[in-house]
Amino acid sequence: MSSSEGDRGGLSQAAPNNITTQDDFDNPTQTAATCNTTEASEAELSLPEAQISPVLDEVSPSSASSFEMLDMESVPPPYQEVQPHWFFCRQADDSEFWHPFSREDSDKLENAFNTVREQEEDIVVAVEGERYDVHIKERMRFAVYWEHPPAEVRRCTWFYKGDKDTRFFPYSEEFSKRLEEAYMIAVTLDEWKRKLDFPTGETVILHNPKLIMHYQPIGLQDEWASSPSDQLRPCTVKRGVESISVEIPEGEPEKVDHLVFMVHGIGPACDLRFRSIVQCVNDFRSVSLSLLASHYRRSQQEGHVGRVEFLPVNWHSALHGDATGVDEDIQRITLPSISRLRHFTNDTLLDLFFYNSPTYCQTIVDTVASEVNRLHALFKQRRPEFDGKVSVIGHSLGSLILFDLLTNQRNRSRARDGVPSGEHSALNSDTLEQMLTKLDLQQYLQTLLAENVDMESLALCQDSDLRNLGIPLGPRKKILHYIRKKRLPEDYNMAPGHQTSESGPPQVTSEGIQSSELPGQESSLHNKPSTTGAVDYEYFDVGIGQVCIDYPQLAFYPETFFAFGSPIGMFLTVRGLKRIDPNYSFPTCKSFYNIYHPYDPVAYRIEPMIVSEVDLEPMLIPHHKGRKRMHLELKDSITRMSMDLRNNVLGSLRTAWQSFTRPVAALPPAEEGEATNDTTPQEDQAGVCTEAECSVSAEQAEQPEIEMGMLNGGRRIDYVLQEKPIESFNEYLFAIQSHLCYWESEDAALLLLREIYDNLGVAFEQPQQ
Repeated sequence: MSSSEGDRGGLSQAAPNNITTQDDFDNPTQTAATCNTTEASEAELSLPEAQISPVLDEVSPSSASSFEMLDMESVPPPYQEVQPHWFFCRQADDSEFWHPFSREDSDKLENAFNTVREQEEDIVVAVEGERYDVHIKERMRFAVYWEHPPAEVRRCTWFYKGDKDTRFFPYSEEFSKRLEEAYMIAVTLDEWKRKLDFPTGETVILHNPKLIMHYQPIGLQDEWASSPSDQLRPCTVKRGVESISVEIPEGEPEKVDHLVFMVHGIGPACDLRFRSIVQCVNDFRSVSLSLLASHYRRSQQEGHVGRVEFLPVNWHSALHGDATGVDEDIQRITLPSISRLRHFTNDTLLDLFFYNSPTYCQTIVDTVASEVNRLHALFKQRRPEFDGKVSVIGHSLGSLILFDLLTNQRNRSRARDGVPSGEHSALNSDTLEQMLTKLDLQQYLQTLLAENVDMESLALCQDSDLRNLGIPLGPRKKILHYIRKKRLPEDYNMAPGHQTSESGPPQVTSEGIQSSELPGQESSLHNKPSTTGAVDYEYFDVGIGQVCIDYPQLAFYPETFFAFGSPIGMFLTVRGLKRIDPNYSFPTCKSFYNIYHPYDPVAYRIEPMIVSEVDLEPMLIPHHKGRKRMHLELKDSITRMSMDLRNNVLGSLRTAWQSFTRPVAALPPAEEGEATNDTTPQEDQAGVCTEAECSVSAEQAEQPEIEMGMLNGGRRIDYVLQEKPIESFNEYLFAIQSHLCYWESEDAALLLLREIYDNLGVAFEQPQQ
């Protein structure tokens, strides 16, 4: 709404220039005299019905009792204090966006605000599923599990929106307080068209309870406005969060049933909008909460189902940070042409090459394991009552990292106090001084002894630990390589029998993972040493053929491993692995699901490496609404119709050919009807084969139960999503998007939730459409 200059001038003359304070309001008679807007006596002001505005006096000046002529519905309601709601600010592209907390979190912040005014210490309130902490006095929100700039928090009561704005913005708390004081006086005394002047030159006019306008000072208005009328357009002012159009999120259930860590793939961005892993995991969490509310509604109402917590694991920043210096090294050798494309390549695609380098592969694996363990310990610290299981999800390269990490875990039967069995005897045969003498590194003996490092503790050290002691890169590699040579042969020859969840990693042969070696038979652990002296490729790890590094151990046993758009199958094949033994399973993880989009260019299958003699279609993931997508049903129907039509045409042609080639005179007239149905044995066999082909295709569509080995407990491993109708028009056009679709996929999230809650014995409910 816009006002002319004359209207605004008239309102300025009618309204007082001074702002009525709370002290003035405490004395109604003094307030009335000061504002000069009513001539009511103190006795009249003490009656709620007698709060008559000048406008009401002008309605019936000749009436003996204007109150009798007044419609009861037009009597202004008594003043009610505004209900505040808490918001937090999010920065995006040099713009500020204010988002509301859930009602549950806002109530917690309001209660803490009322408490902190009575004490000096600050109060910290956990919000948004305890993933953020809000410091009430500082008015700041801090992330708990990941690094994120602190965000401003505001207790909001009044909001404004400009003429070209699409949403309301909250006023500062001090500004809102002055507006609320003026509004309280206007409502109580029924005095409107009040003008509030602020020291900044801004003006707010309270026309009526529904119309309050905010005028900017002339000097601060946009000097590039198209016309003077654009400069005079005021802002609309609203009181209370209920009067503005804003979606307040639903609160999350307090109980956490399951914890899931999500590891990203190459590059810092995880989708086409170039969002970080934190934002994408937030989307996946929101999708899971929505599915829990729709598909587990009854169990949630009965208190059997809480929620699943998803936490992001970021390793890209550690690899490309200042600690490694790899970005500076790559930048020195990067050509200046097509700089944007080269920067994109250096920041994303090179992660694949880094993972195949023994130096940077160690950095990536150490970062993922240490970050997962840190998040797990912090989560347990903040939620000591949590007794649920933990699962892991890897997207793209992140799934390969988790696969290698889980393959090299040691269960309790193979480890004691964090040191693998047999390691003591292999390493303690030499003293620390003897080892350094063999390596010609005696000068570092005092450095290690000063930190009370012996052979046993040295076996637990990583490259970063030795670097912190001031040992250069070359000596560090020599020490770690010596320890690796001493402990690998004994450690990996401990479990020569077939692999189960209680045994270690499998043996390696030229055919891949084999678990049927005889006890005492040594596997082929050593390849021909590399001719490159600076990089050690001598030892390759068991079962998957990657370069030898020290794989850290996780602080928990994962329940399930979900791979999204995973290249695991391709990497295993490139590493020389042709077959995965059906008896092999992860040492510490029970289940494994390979989930992919049919048009994902990075995804590969796993099942053909386990069961190569049977050509199986992947399991089709059901739509979250409980049926196949319509275009897929139509496609299946057309396929069946074309098959039936082909069979009918072939049968008709066969019958016609028989009628032409068979002599008519040889047919008895009485058996003429029977003769048309006679066929030769070869023709019968051909007909049976055609019908068998149809039945086989139907059986493939029904996905028969086949044992898929122990990698997923005998169950199917490969699961494919249903493409959207628009994606089926051109699979090349949506290829990149298909690789990044998992963060917002309801079907993938529902498959994950069903696996989690089926193990907890919670029934799945398909909502009725």
